[in-house]
Amino acid sequence: MAKILVIGGAGYIGSHVVKALLENNHQVLVYDNLSTGQKINLFDKAEFIEGDISDFHALEKAMKQNIDVVVHLAAKKAVGESMVNPAFYATNNISGSINILNAMDKCRVKHIIFSSSAAVYGMPKYLPIDENHERDPLNFYGYTKAAIEDLMMWYEKLKKLNYVIFRFFNAVGYDKAGAVKGKEKNPQNLMPVIMESLSGKRDGFEIFGDDYDTEDGTCERDYIHVSDLADAHVKAVQKLLTDTNSYTLNLGTGKAVSVKQIVEATEKVTGQKLKYRIAPRRTGDPAKLVASSKKATEVLGWKPFYTNISDIIQTVWNMEK
Repeated sequence: MAKILVIGGAGYIGSHVVKALLENNHQVLVYDNLSTGQKINLFDKAEFIEGDISDFHALEKAMKQNIDVVVHLAAKKAVGESMVNPAFYATNNISGSINILNAMDKCRVKHIIFSSSAAVYGMPKYLPIDENHERDPLNFYGYTKAAIEDLMMWYEKLKKLNYVIFRFFNAVGYDKAGAVKGKEKNPQNLMPVIMESLSGKRDGFEIFGDDYDTEDGTCERDYIHVSDLADAHVKAVQKLLTDTNSYTLNLGTGKAVSVKQIVEATEKVTGQKLKYRIAPRRTGDPAKLVASSKKATEVLGWKPFYTNISDIIQTVWNMEK
């Protein structure tokens, strides 16, 4: 059993990670400022500390509690917002991460799992994308993730920090057992937007471009269930505690699913017709993004459980209902 500090543990992905860690008998402390995380996502077995990553002393106080591993899931993630307000993203994502690393160093915490993003790759030069693909972010959000990765590599060299960096592809779904109660606040991703359309919170939704070089003309993405992401974190904790090496790993299914395929599958799962319109392409949207997660399988023995998009959509629909 390890003592784990999950920063951002009341958020969408964070709450699923906390649940998985608790189920594997780890002691968990959740550190969250509740800006996007929610109290309803907190578990009784996890200690909660309300705090911001801009507050070095609060981070230091949390890490003085004999923490074995830090899980860093705290970040602003709206791509469009990052392009109009880079100062906010630099201060929160990069400066906040520096505070985390410095607090770890001061308190002699040597292990960290960091949630990076496929956004560090930019426009794919080849598919599937593996971890050796060059990093060339198309937006400032992706740049902040790449910058934090670089910081961690330097802290490994200079401070003997030991890390696992996960590059997430498109995280979707909800805990099948329904233990995570809070839905994402102000969602911008396709699946929650579709659900808000079904529930009447939105008057339909937009599909950005139907003239891409893909099978049906709409963008194709690699959708990974959030419970599979959580399982990878459990395996990464064990790896960090038994291995002195650091790793950077993609997390995806290796399957590309188009926007129209998501629409069709959602209509089948819900039995409802979706209302949408075709809008112009968004700047910087690649036609296709799909991950190679072979390295995660080799290093962690991890494989995604949810590989059927209808099964993933069902967990979202159950949550919406």
